[in-house]
Amino acid sequence: MSEPLVAPWLYSIALLLGLLICVQLGFVLGRRYRIKGDSSTLSGAVFGLLGLLLAFSFSGAASRFEHRRELITQEANAIGTAYLRIDLLPAAQQAPLRQAMQRYVQLRLDIYQAVPGSAAASKAWTDSVAMQQQIWTQATAAAQASGSNAALSLMASSLNEMFDITTTRLAATRNHPPMVIDLMLFVLALMSALLAGYGMADGEQVPWLQVTVFAVALTVTVFVIRDLEYPRLGLIKVNAADKLLIETLQGMTPKLAHSP
Repeated sequence: MSEPLVAPWLYSIALLLGLLICVQLGFVLGRRYRIKGDSSTLSGAVFGLLGLLLAFSFSGAASRFEHRRELITQEANAIGTAYLRIDLLPAAQQAPLRQAMQRYVQLRLDIYQAVPGSAAASKAWTDSVAMQQQIWTQATAAAQASGSNAALSLMASSLNEMFDITTTRLAATRNHPPMVIDLMLFVLALMSALLAGYGMADGEQVPWLQVTVFAVALTVTVFVIRDLEYPRLGLIKVNAADKLLIETLQGMTPKLAHSP
């Protein structure tokens, strides 16, 4: 599971303080060195560029967030299909395989419920990979013992789909914009604050109410963008989607209890 170089909350605090400082710095420079003339065109260009970058960043982060939620749904469906196809195998070999599947789903939940990058998450991932091999060995052996090529084909295809989605989900958690985008957004926001302060130099003092609202609004927007990029670390979660896997695990229990 990928992690940001700087935690979203630390990034946001640094941005908020930087915005306030740059407004004040721009105001001081404007009072001291401002040359008469209209600089609003250049300032507007910088503000427009900042707005464009914010819009693209937010759109991309929201799209990737929704994609990760869709992958959870796909995994739950793949697991459910593979679990149902255990019925195609010989009755005597169904119960051990159902138990292995139940253990596998619990490990998949453990991976994403643990703190990203922690030892617990790494162990759950390693154990889930080992469980994949165990399930594959048990399932293919049982399908071959049944003597049905159809059962073998259906079981193998459903297990392949169930295992492949784990790699897809892992890749999705590592899919983020280059760090230079974060750096560019940070620097551009500070430049905009500097220009805003410079433009206020005609007044006697900085209008701190408006400045604070501007700084907080921009900081919250950037925080939400980064939170969408790393939904396991911040306030925005994909727990609602995770419930699909929890419900899939719960649905296995009754059938497991009545297995021969």
